[in-house]
Amino acid sequence: MMYVMFFLGVCFVLGGLAVASNPSPYYGVVGLVFASAVGCGLLVNLGLSFLSLALFLVYLGGMLVVFVYSVSLAADPF
Repeated sequence: MMYVMFFLGVCFVLGGLAVASNPSPYYGVVGLVFASAVGCGLLVNLGLSFLSLALFLVYLGGMLVVFVYSVSLAADPF
């Protein structure tokens, strides 16, 4: 159990680095989804499955709306 939590923690940090280090929002959102899924896996391992599901839906719902908005602004020539 300890090894699983350590592995998920390292993956969470790597996902955060993937979000922060990608200048393109297309690749940054992949890191965001990965980090969010791993963070929810951490919460499930702690026994907080409902909180994990609620955070996954709310966090990804809000962040993906911001992602679509920024991509549409980047595609607009004006």
